[in-house]
Amino acid sequence: MADAKVIPFDDDRSRGSAAQRPQRRRSGASRRPGTESVPVREVQPLPTRAVPQDDVPVTSEKQPPERSRDGDGGLERRIAGGLSFLRRRLTGDYEVDDFGYDEELTDQVLMSLLRPLYEKYFRVEVKGIENIPSEGGALIVANHSGTLPMDGLMMQVAVHDNHPAGRHLRLLAADLVFMLPVVNELARKLGHTLACAEDAARLLEQGELVGVMPEGFKGLGKPFADRYKLQRFGRGGFVSTALRAGTPIVPCSIVGAEEIYPMIGNARTVARLLGFPYFPITPTFPWLGPLGAVPLPTKWTIQFGEPIPTDGYPPEAAEDPMLMFNLTDQVREQIQHTLYKLLVQRRSVFF
Repeated sequence: MADAKVIPFDDDRSRGSAAQRPQRRRSGASRRPGTESVPVREVQPLPTRAVPQDDVPVTSEKQPPERSRDGDGGLERRIAGGLSFLRRRLTGDYEVDDFGYDEELTDQVLMSLLRPLYEKYFRVEVKGIENIPSEGGALIVANHSGTLPMDGLMMQVAVHDNHPAGRHLRLLAADLVFMLPVVNELARKLGHTLACAEDAARLLEQGELVGVMPEGFKGLGKPFADRYKLQRFGRGGFVSTALRAGTPIVPCSIVGAEEIYPMIGNARTVARLLGFPYFPITPTFPWLGPLGAVPLPTKWTIQFGEPIPTDGYPPEAAEDPMLMFNLTDQVREQIQHTLYKLLVQRRSVFF
């Protein structure tokens, strides 16, 4: 902005003064030939606004003030929007759905806090976002890893920031998430809900995007030696829910989360005392204390696969165990195959 104001202004002024003086002398001589007042008129400074518009380019001299005004206006709008947001927060004039999801807080605050981690730290690359439907319900099934569930949060940002329709992803979370004091409130505000068939069915019927990670703690807390090897997908409850709702299943493969906390050990005694499913031991934690809790800056790739339709099955298909097993295995195999494909294409864990 500084260059746009200084350089064009000096060039215009120098060009204008050089072109104006011959013109003034010619006009003065034509009016008063031979008079002594002509030199006096020549040495008088000529204001820029007195020059005819044809002699001074409009774009170079007027563009910087317009840009400045646009920047000030944008800043003023952001400040006004922030003050309006705070006023609604203080007065309670905002909406929260039955699950505790606060869309305005998510868009204005929580996504802004997660976005630097998504864009700058993990440098997430998203593929296949067009496979997510633009409207209506859909069930996104992804692999789970990383010791801490940061992959779910990054998947939320990926859908929120990259989908053309600006859709929001509602994640199904484990019971432990809603037992932790601060995490419970933040998860609810972000749109997370309990990983049960009833809540998933309600969200799908409302036309929401629902995300589920069937591996659960088995995938999240698996040893580093088993990285990118999918664990068991449970009993296929997510398939039954999608069949009842008639919504497509979108497989999702996440590469990069396995290496943020390389889990080389599990202190099971400490985990039982704290009520956790596992207590991770990594090359940096707990040896470095709080510093060891900082994730490694790996390079991530999130790929959404082709959706698997379920609306062509009859209503009683949700009770067919063989069909659920086949669909569950199909989803799992598609995710695993994509993981291997992305790993082959990956040149480095960090770059």
